[in-house]
Amino acid sequence: MAERKGSAGKSGMNVDTSLVRELAEMLGDTGLTEIEVEDGERKIRVSRGGGVAMAAAPAPMAAPAPAAAAPAAAPAAESAPAEADTAGAIKSPMVGTVYLAPEPGASDFVKVGDSVKEGQTLLIVEAMKVMNPIAADKAGTVKSILVENAQPVEFDQPLVVIG
Repeated sequence: MAERKGSAGKSGMNVDTSLVRELAEMLGDTGLTEIEVEDGERKIRVSRGGGVAMAAAPAPMAAPAPAAAAPAAAPAAESAPAEADTAGAIKSPMVGTVYLAPEPGASDFVKVGDSVKEGQTLLIVEAMKVMNPIAADKAGTVKSILVENAQPVEFDQPLVVIG
């Protein structure tokens, strides 16, 4: 019998476990809750708490979920100490993409060590093609910038710590 492609059966799909592990690691590194990659007819989605869905077509395959669930959970446990460093951080009010400068090639709005005034723009979160300035909620010194330019961010994700 020829190999069946696109079926959810055990003999028809080759699972690239190293890719699944790499995607799970990315979840922890970026703070995202879900990553989906598509390569031709193969689609891999890794999400926190939701397991992994694999499909050659729209039909998800639940078998790989236990393999990726453990690596996805491990970075969440490691990030607990980092949360203490973000106490009082300014958080993202939406899901989007963060930009540290007003336009490509321009200087960043702020750098670590800069003094800022209440209401001063710290960065921009783009959501649905709308640029949303994120302002300082108090005056102080920028202690840390917790995101990188053009990084996707989640709702309530810490962005900048002002002390």
